[in-house]
Amino acid sequence: MGSESPIRTEFNFILPRGLVDAQGTVHRQGVMRLATARDEIMVQKDSLVQRDPAYGVLVMLSRVITGLGSLSSVTPELLEDLFTRDLAYLREFYNRINQQGNAYIPVECPQCSNPFSVELSLSGES
Repeated sequence: MGSESPIRTEFNFILPRGLVDAQGTVHRQGVMRLATARDEIMVQKDSLVQRDPAYGVLVMLSRVITGLGSLSSVTPELLEDLFTRDLAYLREFYNRINQQGNAYIPVECPQCSNPFSVELSLSGES
């Protein structure tokens, strides 16, 4: 039996603009973990989501973002202050790592046709 590499469960990201906190500090670098079945269930049970289903994305992101800049915690209320460009980035990043299991996409060399992977760089990311 061959040894399998461990599953990568956390992924670094950099927001295009950044979350500006109440003190004016911009937080751009973060870490997102893979979502679990428990996350999905807890989002559906959340009272904010039951009142307004559109709030589900903020609740889910607050559960899977394990770090953002120097913030001690990430809450749905804090994420309400995201710029729309950053929210779109996080939604795409979430979808990419949870559907593919990584932040890499397969590509092919245009000269030699050898396949390889490159890290996903979303619009606006530095």
